[in-house]
Amino acid sequence: AYHSQYQKQERLWALCKDAARFFRQQLFSPVGKPAQAYIQKRALSMDTVKRFGLGFSPDAWATLTDTMKEKGYRLDELIDAGLSIRGKNGGVYDRFRNRLMFPIRNIRGQVIAFSARTMIGEEPKYINTGDTPIFTKGSEVFGLYEARKSIQDKKRVIVVEGQMDVIQLSQAGFGE
Repeated sequence: AYHSQYQKQERLWALCKDAARFFRQQLFSPVGKPAQAYIQKRALSMDTVKRFGLGFSPDAWATLTDTMKEKGYRLDELIDAGLSIRGKNGGVYDRFRNRLMFPIRNIRGQVIAFSARTMIGEEPKYINTGDTPIFTKGSEVFGLYEARKSIQDKKRVIVVEGQMDVIQLSQAGFGE
């Protein structure tokens, strides 16, 4: 149990950071080949991929769940962070599978949620983390952390719909 709400938040921030690291490692491993091909097709540079912390969720039921459990996280924490789902039969499995992963950071740079894009045209195109103790949909904007300096300097912002739109505009020099 947690001694405070803040202690719970700290655990979830650490979990999301470790999950982002896991997804990044998957992207650059042999299992990440489909995502690597997609990134190439969309002409994203390695700098852009690293700047936005892109990753890949493997096409497996519980790779992330099992890896995070080995790191000492509990199933309830994985569920609270929106990374894992409890199935009808009580089993726990990964929410995100076979998708390009976009970490969503708060203005302090902490990973607080994820957006996951299909690479094979299935619906829904994006699956996003739902509301959690560290993330409220609608109160955070993807790419705001990465653009923070530009926004302070220029006092203006361009709002676009999708994560790929944000990333491609950034790569093209907007927000520099």
